[in-house]
Amino acid sequence: MSVTWLKKASKTPESNTFEARRVVEEMLATIKEQGEEAVRHYASKLDNWSGDIILTRENIATQIRAVPADVRRDIDYAIDQVYTFACAQRASVQDFDVRLPSGLVAGQKVLPVTTVGCYAPAGRYAHIASAYMGVATAKAAGVKNIIACSGPYLGQSIHPCVLYAFQRAGADTIMTLGGVQAIASMAWGLFTGKAADVVVGPGNKFVAEAKRTLFGQVGIDVFAGPSEVAVIADDSADADIVASDLVGQAEHGHESPAWLFTTSRPLAEAVMQKVPQLIDQLPPVARDAASCAWRDYGEVILCDSRAEMVDISDRYASEHLEVHTRDLDWWRDSLSCYGSLFLGEETTVAFGDKCSGPNHVLPTKGAARYSGGLSVHKFLKTLTWQQMAREAVPQIAETTARISRLEGMEAHARTAEVRLEKYFPSDTFQLGMPVTR
Repeated sequence: MSVTWLKKASKTPESNTFEARRVVEEMLATIKEQGEEAVRHYASKLDNWSGDIILTRENIATQIRAVPADVRRDIDYAIDQVYTFACAQRASVQDFDVRLPSGLVAGQKVLPVTTVGCYAPAGRYAHIASAYMGVATAKAAGVKNIIACSGPYLGQSIHPCVLYAFQRAGADTIMTLGGVQAIASMAWGLFTGKAADVVVGPGNKFVAEAKRTLFGQVGIDVFAGPSEVAVIADDSADADIVASDLVGQAEHGHESPAWLFTTSRPLAEAVMQKVPQLIDQLPPVARDAASCAWRDYGEVILCDSRAEMVDISDRYASEHLEVHTRDLDWWRDSLSCYGSLFLGEETTVAFGDKCSGPNHVLPTKGAARYSGGLSVHKFLKTLTWQQMAREAVPQIAETTARISRLEGMEAHARTAEVRLEKYFPSDTFQLGMPVTR
């Protein structure tokens, strides 16, 4: 195997993790001790927000009047796309029961969790899509109580379009809260009295660290870091489109990696020339983010074969993976580690980010090796059940008793033995040697 880094990142996604962890642990400890008072303090200090936390129906109706009709149509269309895809995911998971050879009947029951917290970040952009990605998917899963949070925008409450997206997608409670304090409030049921079973949604490194720290107390969608994109390209790829797509994701933030894996040196060199030019043409906020991201985290890797590109791509396990090559079916069958796959130059990541249907909340920092992105499955509990007919007891009970005693667990064995004594008092069974130590 021979790969060449034509451009290598000077930083990794872990470069700024430790400071974020210290800040988040301190904030969560304070909120745990002081509750809503601490949340209001952080909202005022960090977001300059001292207004109402929970928005009333009247508040919502007033604020979303500012959303033009054509914008509502776009948001409605995107929500319908995401909700329809999520409903199909829900239909793919079903209850079932099966009669096993022993006579035992066992099955699974799939139920939604009761309460979900959905976060949409504020900050440099109005993250409208993040609002409906979480809420619409939870709705399709059948979640009864959906709490939505986003921070204040430009000194006011939630951005009107984000608020409309929350409301239209089906949020039951909406709170003007951002950052760590929003995640903690949803996880611990502050202001609502309803603690979330699962908290989802993208955010900055502090939000990601808060979710990581609280995981276990609540379920989360993914261990998220800065947004990532990788592009696999051969000599058939269009350098302008590849460069545009790399820049399109780099604008997410200063720490957003953009990677190109290619077998074509001419393409690689063309892309490296075009990316800075495209960045320079962006408006100031996006230009600043994309420039830092490409400078510090961008990589271009030249490979000898498509098999090497598969190997590199699966090792990076990128959040978003675009494929600009011949023979797209081969790539779909060969690649295995990615958050979401975009096949062909027609299928840019931005389509998935906004409205094509599959969810845009996806694993980063290599987590796609073992995890997928946000889906209805994150809001569902797959519960198992079993019911034993009396005639099925002997074989199951004998085996249980013998294995339990091999393990040294005498009390386990006796729960099997007591049933055999009750149901089959005149029969003899091989139950293993009782544990005496």
